[in-house]
Amino acid sequence: MTEHGGHAGHGPERFRRKFWLTFALTVPIVVTSEMVMGWFGYTLDFPGIGWVGPVLGTVVFLYGGWPFLAGGAHELRGRTPGMMLLISMAISVAYVASLATSLGWFDLDFWWELAALVTIMLLGHWQEMKAIGQAQGALSALAALLPDEAERIDPRGEPQRVAVGDLRTGDTVLVRSGGRVPADGRIVDGAASLDESMITGESRPVAREVGDRVVAGTVATDSALRIEVTAVGDDTALAGIGRLVAQAQASRGRAQVLADRFAALLFYVATAAAAITFVVWWALGDLDQAVVRTVTVLVIACPHALGLAIPLVIALSTAVAAKSGILVKDRLAIERMRTVDAVLFDKTGTLTRGAHTLTGVAAADGWATEEVLRLAAGVEADSEHPLARAVVAAAARRARATGFESLTGRGVRAVVEGRTYAVGGPALLRELGSELPPELAKSTSEWAGAVVLYLVAEDKSVIGAFALRDEVRPEAREAIAQLRAAGVARTMMITGDARPVAEAVAAELGLDEVFAEVLPADKDRAVADLQARGLRVAMVGDGVNDAPALARADVGVAIGAGTDVAIESAGVVLASSDPRGVTGIIRLSRASYRKMIQNLAWATGYNVIAIPLAAGVLAGTGFVLNPAVGAILMSASTIVVAANAQLLRRAL
Repeated sequence: MTEHGGHAGHGPERFRRKFWLTFALTVPIVVTSEMVMGWFGYTLDFPGIGWVGPVLGTVVFLYGGWPFLAGGAHELRGRTPGMMLLISMAISVAYVASLATSLGWFDLDFWWELAALVTIMLLGHWQEMKAIGQAQGALSALAALLPDEAERIDPRGEPQRVAVGDLRTGDTVLVRSGGRVPADGRIVDGAASLDESMITGESRPVAREVGDRVVAGTVATDSALRIEVTAVGDDTALAGIGRLVAQAQASRGRAQVLADRFAALLFYVATAAAAITFVVWWALGDLDQAVVRTVTVLVIACPHALGLAIPLVIALSTAVAAKSGILVKDRLAIERMRTVDAVLFDKTGTLTRGAHTLTGVAAADGWATEEVLRLAAGVEADSEHPLARAVVAAAARRARATGFESLTGRGVRAVVEGRTYAVGGPALLRELGSELPPELAKSTSEWAGAVVLYLVAEDKSVIGAFALRDEVRPEAREAIAQLRAAGVARTMMITGDARPVAEAVAAELGLDEVFAEVLPADKDRAVADLQARGLRVAMVGDGVNDAPALARADVGVAIGAGTDVAIESAGVVLASSDPRGVTGIIRLSRASYRKMIQNLAWATGYNVIAIPLAAGVLAGTGFVLNPAVGAILMSASTIVVAANAQLLRRAL
């Protein structure tokens, strides 16, 4: 159901409380109803039993029914009749008829029916509200990326701790090794490798030096920096990502649920049927029957089953999904997933492990690969750089090194067994003027898409080369194959990594399309462009840089091991970090949709048959549907819908 006006201030917790209190009040109303006692053949009699229905029923009507009454008034003012107006009209008619009966004006025992109706509707709306997405959570998670405090350089040149909110443009801040940049700025002193993966998606730290711009939320991995602040607060890149998330989630929240369209139609049908019923019976000279038939039509038309048809399926589908490691956060995500014909994967941490591993070693003539790896691991042993840790982890043995020195942005250097060695990338070779031997040049040319490090001896000769890759998840290949088998037309990948790296991963997995070297705003725009091409897009990602795209996509799927921002921005979360879960979501979506349609068909079919019978179209044959039988049929309709929804447990 859509977010009705009566829902303002009514979160899932408030609906939960209303449901349980209303349920507790409904039990004595039902048990003391003369109609129910007659059905089950028992008798209750105690002083004041006649007041149980009117007193408790009035509390149920005013307390439990208030969200529907307020929502119905909102729909009436907005001239958009739907479920809330239909429910409020039915419970109001039932209340007035029951009150009139208690005063002796009619003989219609609707107190129990009124209470049961309100209770069932509260249950449906409680389940519905539990599935509503929380845009504010994503924005809060984004804000959490910034440190609470920063070290601002005072006029004496000393660092002084201040709140990040106190920083101003032009301030200079100290960011220590391992610290997070508190605001956008420009490096004025120092050089370091910055982990920008949460902003750009680039899987490896990027070397930054004096004059380079840095972004709030990134991490200095290996050295301290002094940064001149150029943007704070809403002007930072991180705040821009937050605005993208908020805008995308707002545009997504305007979707309508199928049940409201049925409810709007049913409102007009029920109102017309009630009016016609009253006029016809009055014209036939039977005013009592005119009132009884009209009330019966309006009460029977209230969508008990229709009110549960979709919320119950959503509640069950989310429970089934949770058992399979799939957390459904967006109430419409399950319904939309069945229509997806393009799945766009983030690379780092989604299709790949998000951590580099050593995948190749080459040695110059006269050197053994085990030896160059042993020496390189010794040189890298004291480095905190992620690539260095990958080299050390891959070595069976490592040499003992002394005199470790970090060459920021270029590599590291140390003395091993009396000789000086250095390990670094192409920048190190350029600085030393080292030439790559032909045999190493041949090996490295075959390492497309890999990060390459070199081992350089003290005579500046290159004696070894190492390929490191962000390893593709083994289950990623199966995930792509399953999506194709499920009929998904296109599988794609988007990443902030360099194009050669991205294309190597795409070729390995057999993806249809790849977007490389993209920034956060570009990811959001890429999803919008795909949608403009007529594709219904599911975005799968795990980083802050994915958050706007996750929110913009028709369905956002976050890898559970990812950031809080990605999880809050997505409609679905894969707790297992296994991309094969995307196919499971599609299967569950299709099964859920079938159940929704079946339940809606049954619920509306019941009304199509029951309303004419309640109106008395067969009165000429001697058959008239009295309110009691109508109530039983209504309850049976609800039971059928609930039982059918339970079959959804077999979907996964």
